[in-house]
Amino acid sequence: MTRPAGSYALVTGASKGLGRFFARALAARRQNLILVARAQDKLTALANELTTTHEISVAPLACDLSAPDAGQHLAQQLNERELTVELLVNNAGFGLRGEFWTLPLAEQTAMINLHAAAVVELTYELLPPMLAARRGGIINVSSIAGFQPIPYAALYSATKSFLTTFSMALREELRPTGVKVVTVCPGRLRADPEAGEQSARQKVPGGEQGHAEVVSETLQKLDSGGGLVIPGRMNRWMMRGQRLIPPNAVPKIVARMSKG
Repeated sequence: MTRPAGSYALVTGASKGLGRFFARALAARRQNLILVARAQDKLTALANELTTTHEISVAPLACDLSAPDAGQHLAQQLNERELTVELLVNNAGFGLRGEFWTLPLAEQTAMINLHAAAVVELTYELLPPMLAARRGGIINVSSIAGFQPIPYAALYSATKSFLTTFSMALREELRPTGVKVVTVCPGRLRADPEAGEQSARQKVPGGEQGHAEVVSETLQKLDSGGGLVIPGRMNRWMMRGQRLIPPNAVPKIVARMSKG
């Protein structure tokens, strides 16, 4: 596929984790990048690395997408700088664990803004040029947590459920337009040494996936026309098996696994 001159891929949450891996993988494809996260210093360092290594154009933009209307404000910045986005990677996210009523409301509201409102705003604002060109792509990074209610992570699983269903429905709406949509739902990722994460952690059902593996599967799905990606064979079997369990039993089973 021939890439238009001056077009960019926008990656949110690009300063660490999957976002950084997406940025590096896309840079290796000679894709110009807009890197978005809260930490300007980390974005600048990554931009310098990718510009030097791949000789591409990289724009690091510090933005807190958990703030109200942040997606619209970011889209306005892009418009003012005349940056054309041909691929939107909605990756930014975070999780909270604990009883719903004990967690700070401001943090929970920020999670709703980040996982839902910002994704909707960015998609709505950046989609029209893709439709006009009849090309482009959207990658929404959700989670297998979105396939079931998770007590003690109730709002996280709820926002990821919203993101998954929104993304998969949008793919069908956009199917005739030439704009591809990928919904990726990884389980727990392996520790990222660059982010200072601990490698020794409690085991989880389905095991852990590597960042590079998830990004590779996602981009392959994008190249083949879009769709749903559940990385990890065990995770895929778990999702199929869950359909056989009575709906009321699922949260009880998950609660025993996730409490504490």
